[in-house]
Amino acid sequence: MKQSIIINGTKHEINVDSDMPLLWFLRDELEFTGTKFGCGKGLCGACTVHVNGQAIRSCITPVSTLVDKQITTIEGLSENGDHALQRAWLNNKVPQCGYCQAGQIMNAASLLAVNPAPTIEEIEASMQGNICRCGTYQRITKAISEAADTLSKEA
Repeated sequence: MKQSIIINGTKHEINVDSDMPLLWFLRDELEFTGTKFGCGKGLCGACTVHVNGQAIRSCITPVSTLVDKQITTIEGLSENGDHALQRAWLNNKVPQCGYCQAGQIMNAASLLAVNPAPTIEEIEASMQGNICRCGTYQRITKAISEAADTLSKEA
């Protein structure tokens, strides 16, 4: 029996080794290149995606553990790239090199899904596992706070 996973609302058959990390399935098999490789050990957060709404590190998650689960990548966060977080990222000039941004945004989206009005301290605590080589942490925090405000007004 063929196994499959659902990525950004589309069912995909798993025709790879069961121990292949989700990151490489996304990038090499499906050509979803928004999710980045950072450390390969689940420490930096560049590869963050959602599984059933929860942020996980795709570089250390075998694709075989995700059968019939809902995966959302940065490409699936918003059809037009206009999620409140994506807009706030641009408004606050967060990206410099941009490498960590997809993982940062996906982790922030997971936070806002469970805590729509986080304090600055809660934002900082939630984002600690995501590394930004450029050091734009203050802008990241400000963008998440702005997105939370925007989402609360849109609700």
